Amino acid sequence: MAVTDADGASQEERLPGWSYQPPVPIQVSPLFRWPLDPLACVRWLLRSWFPVSERLVIAGLALLSWTYLSPSLARCRELELGWIAEIYARNLGLLVLVAGGLHLALFTFKRQGDKGRYDARPLARESRAFTLNNQVADNVVWSCASGVTVWTAYEVLMLWAMANGFVPVLAWADSPLWFVLLFVLVPIWETFYFYWVHRLLHWPPLYRLAHAVHHRNVAVGPWSGLSMHPIEHLLYLG
Repeated sequence: MAVTDADGASQEERLPGWSYQPPVPIQVSPLFRWPLDPLACVRWLLRSWFPVSERLVIAGLALLSWTYLSPSLARCRELELGWIAEIYARNLGLLVLVAGGLHLALFTFKRQGDKGRYDARPLARESRAFTLNNQVADNVVWSCASGVTVWTAYEVLMLWAMANGFVPVLAWADSPLWFVLLFVLVPIWETFYFYWVHRLLHWPPLYRLAHAVHHRNVAVGPWSGLSMHPIEHLLYLG
């Protein structure tokens, strides 16, 4: 039997057009299914990292950033403009590389057409729904001016705390077990944290004050993901 959505259109009819629908019902990970299946959990964890996954790309970018594009912890003992500006410039460059690169590939050059888009309508131009009357420009400004600033502030605070011994610096030589376990536990914690923050952001007063900025994006693009009100950035990036 074909899967249909609320207005009766089948999934196959939706694939080439707007409102792409993934296979339903959406399955949660084996980590949150009961009774627990240990083998399914192990397979899921392996597939979530290998052979090439979003998590692996993020871990690779983090490793490269830490190794080549981050100040030494010795410099971070004092809050100085020089190394803070370096962190901001690096983070801005990463965002432009990832979001800007994907926008060029998917929207400017249309390398995969409308395949996989949830809404195939073009990104809004001359729309009063957006601060700058243009969705992409609006998304870029919110992402860079607010998103990168809050992201950098959290990272600067973390590096300063690590440099001054207020939080531990975990290394393979100190605790190889925890070093490995954190690669498994952090994504689980991130999912848990995101779920409750998102629930909070949909509390009507907070939605109207902050989260509505993110939900202006109905047809979404690569720059939409981090296009948020500063209050949402403070919560989401926390």
